[in-house]
Amino acid sequence: MIEWLGETLGNPYLIIVVLTLVPTLELRASIPYGILVADVHWAVVVVLAIVVNILLGPILYEFLDKTMHLLHKIPVFGRLWDRLVARAQKRVHRMVEKYGIWGLGLFIGVPLPGSGVYTGAMGGYLLGFTRKEFYVATVMGVLIAAVAVTAVVLTGAETFDFFLKQSHQAG
Repeated sequence: MIEWLGETLGNPYLIIVVLTLVPTLELRASIPYGILVADVHWAVVVVLAIVVNILLGPILYEFLDKTMHLLHKIPVFGRLWDRLVARAQKRVHRMVEKYGIWGLGLFIGVPLPGSGVYTGAMGGYLLGFTRKEFYVATVMGVLIAAVAVTAVVLTGAETFDFFLKQSHQAG
């Protein structure tokens, strides 16, 4: 997929933006791509991915809010949605009460499959987070994820370079 993007879009900055916008990939894919494949300076990659990922949060939250309000007008969907939300809120009520915005921020920030801004937006909306609370959690989560992914990529890249240099010196 990344090779196809590279051939189609050509511009590495545009590819970083597109990867950041893809659900399940987000900056977990765009940072490694930008640093390791596109060879863009790591600081530029990280800032671009952070800004795009943070901007994605409010867009998703607003989309969910508008869509759910429209769908809620359909009686069958409205009753089903209300039950789904009540069950979800009941199940995680203690965790939300205990950790609140920090909990959602950590969920968004842990760079694992199934976490990120897309799932965080759905979770925050279902759990009744206000827009402001969700936006704060998004910023925290994106910064956590960016630091974690960047650290892994940079230390991994540096380790890889070290071993390459050692093998070239030995040969």
